[in-house]
Amino acid sequence: MKVPNTKSPEFEFQWQGTLSDYITAVAWSPQANILAASSAAGEVVIWRSDELFTIQEPNDQSIDCLAFSQDGQFLAYGGQDGKVKIYHLATNKVIITLENAPAWVDKLAWNPRKNELAFSLGRYVQVWDADKNEIVVTLNFESSSVLGIDWRCDGKYLAICGNQGIKIWKTQNWDDDPYIVDIPAASLVMAWSPDGKFIASGNIDRTITVVDCQLLLSGEPPEPWIMRGFPGKIRQLAWSEVNNNQGAPLLACCSVEGIAVWEKLDDENLGWDATILTNHSDVIQAIAFQPKSLLLASAAEDGWLCLWSKAKRVSQIIQGVNNGFSCLAWHPQGNQIAAGGVDGELIIWSKVKRGEGFGKR
Repeated sequence: MKVPNTKSPEFEFQWQGTLSDYITAVAWSPQANILAASSAAGEVVIWRSDELFTIQEPNDQSIDCLAFSQDGQFLAYGGQDGKVKIYHLATNKVIITLENAPAWVDKLAWNPRKNELAFSLGRYVQVWDADKNEIVVTLNFESSSVLGIDWRCDGKYLAICGNQGIKIWKTQNWDDDPYIVDIPAASLVMAWSPDGKFIASGNIDRTITVVDCQLLLSGEPPEPWIMRGFPGKIRQLAWSEVNNNQGAPLLACCSVEGIAVWEKLDDENLGWDATILTNHSDVIQAIAFQPKSLLLASAAEDGWLCLWSKAKRVSQIIQGVNNGFSCLAWHPQGNQIAAGGVDGELIIWSKVKRGEGFGKR
């Protein structure tokens, strides 16, 4: 591992707390300076004003996913017990519990345009309308358990991935047949680009599939780009909000202890070109681009959180956990970053204000 010169770090330690077990997920509210986190012991906490509030005590049943609604009113979380709970931030209480036992809820996502929540139930995904308090639709993925859920930026399409690829439903007419991205393997992770032009899939056969959604959704058969040569399974995908000179975002993926950053080339026949980033010595668990920036963050089991300037070189290495990081999330404004640890550490760093002193960590 190479340690960069950090005389002028970009981010400094702000706050740290501890949960009772492995941190499974962290998420920032889109509307306020509020962070939520969950653990493998089943606890759910909210951080605001430098204080940690427990909204669910440990119960030995893991909470595996959580997310804030687009207006910041609601926090949804689900896990091993099959329940999806909706916590109302204004009243500080759970207002709805959706019972789905014995199914294990490990994926959920809010519509980015309105308060509709999609969550997984084995081979199915249900969409729940928070304003009407009703299930809008139940979607059958059929081929396998659902491995990923993602809404397009305009909320008009919902993508679901699993064995044999991706299915995309048009949300204005759920009864229409879904668009299909055929993949001769299981799609483990999936993500729309922030502009909605592309959708990427990380597959169990150590490949990445990228599809031009303008062709797919127009009914024309798309010709996917296939990226190969990864040393292990693709654990996570991350798109940049900033485009390159060809008008396309960067796509980062992590596999084992390495990161590949893909940039679309001007020549359609050449497709995408990769830059390989190496600095971690153990498995990378999470990657994410800073909003409106090409600064890439990666968190790994080696206990390092690396910041990669322009997604090319390490500009800062952050430590603070005993046995490795498990997850990370950027604040929507990009001025804070939070990460969870294997031993339950929950840490927040904030962007350095030049002229002020640095934190100790």
